[in-house]
Amino acid sequence: MTVIDSLLLQRQTEGRPVRLGLVGAGFMARGLVNQVVNSTPGVQLTVVCNRTPAKAAAVVTEAGATAVAAESPADVVRIAGAGDVAVTDDIALVSGSDAVDVVVDATGAVGFGAELALACIAGGKHLVLLNAEVDATLGPLLATKADAAGIVYSGADGDQPAVQMNLLRFVRQIGLRPLVAGNIKGLQDPYRNPTTQEGFARRWGQDPWMVTSFADGTKVSVEQALVANAAGFTAPKRGLYAMDHTGHVDELTQRYDVDELRNLGGVVDYVVGARPGPGVYVMAEHDDPKQRHYLELYKLGSGPLYSFYTPYHLCHFEVPTTVARVALLGDPAIRPLGAPQVDVVTLAKTDLPAGTVLDRPGGYHYYGEAERADVTHADRLLPVGLAEGCRLRRDVRRDEVIGYADVELPSGRLVDRLRAEQDERFFGEPAAHPAGASAGTG
Repeated sequence: MTVIDSLLLQRQTEGRPVRLGLVGAGFMARGLVNQVVNSTPGVQLTVVCNRTPAKAAAVVTEAGATAVAAESPADVVRIAGAGDVAVTDDIALVSGSDAVDVVVDATGAVGFGAELALACIAGGKHLVLLNAEVDATLGPLLATKADAAGIVYSGADGDQPAVQMNLLRFVRQIGLRPLVAGNIKGLQDPYRNPTTQEGFARRWGQDPWMVTSFADGTKVSVEQALVANAAGFTAPKRGLYAMDHTGHVDELTQRYDVDELRNLGGVVDYVVGARPGPGVYVMAEHDDPKQRHYLELYKLGSGPLYSFYTPYHLCHFEVPTTVARVALLGDPAIRPLGAPQVDVVTLAKTDLPAGTVLDRPGGYHYYGEAERADVTHADRLLPVGLAEGCRLRRDVRRDEVIGYADVELPSGRLVDRLRAEQDERFFGEPAAHPAGASAGTG
């Protein structure tokens, strides 16, 4: 998106920067604040919201900006007008402020992310998600609500789903037909937990639970669900192909069954151990023999599959690009295309007795695997984004998939009501009654 640099420079010159409100002050938010404050002319960080305002103030101060406490939307306008950054614990000061054009959700929390999305839609604020979990759980519904409100709903550049979508758009633009969109992982072990990942997390200043969600496969399943829902692709099977491959990613052109890919109409996948990593890839074919001749000349091989890849993903470095795309071009980096294609279901990480209250993703109780959305709905399987806080009705064995009938949902959750609304919109009926009713009977 090289046009973005020119557009942002123009906005900076004119004194009309794109105004950014950030919700969350964790690891990714810390990097994003530093990137916006010090390296992104044309974007102004006006407010940071976090449940602990002192933590929001700390990430602002660390980046070299001045943090000022705000208690009203008018305070945010005043503080931003002085060139400082407002900090608050109230999302209404972000979604309702005239000093905010785009909101970035950097929380990673499904329940809170749903509340924030609805607040942004009601407040007319464009929304950029560094929260793949809420997008995988409720994205198709939230995108339709955003459309109705005239705002842009987008995932974030730099995170693997949007990097894949950028690559998919490029491959389609030059005339090839993508058949695989993939993610390159260095580790896959569904039984990892915050205890096993504590040392790695401490070294990099990250949350052990989030790091565990990377290691146990939940996060990559969530990410590939987003790509499938944006590209119209499917899951070839529960858990995807998920091949081990220690060679170069280009060698994967010989490992896929092209006829199967064609019959499926395109799939999402990931591979463990491939080089260069971490990155993303697209496998595509071309119908025109004249163009296949040129592709071979340009060292992409003789087909039928051709490999395209991006050997890195730069997370918070690229998020301001999405903010600008959304605000200045109305162009989302990635968003659901329509009805959900792929979901992420919940599988037991260990034997779990009846009565267990499930912990949050990246914990000790469960991991997530990608599954076709129609199968998830028809079999009434529990989406991983709804698992936290559910109480098991029966004993569940390790690696067993958990369904709505196996759990009692917590009472009164917004996410359950929204999920029921999404199911009804796209499948004609909810897979389960919203929280407070008898689960598994809907």
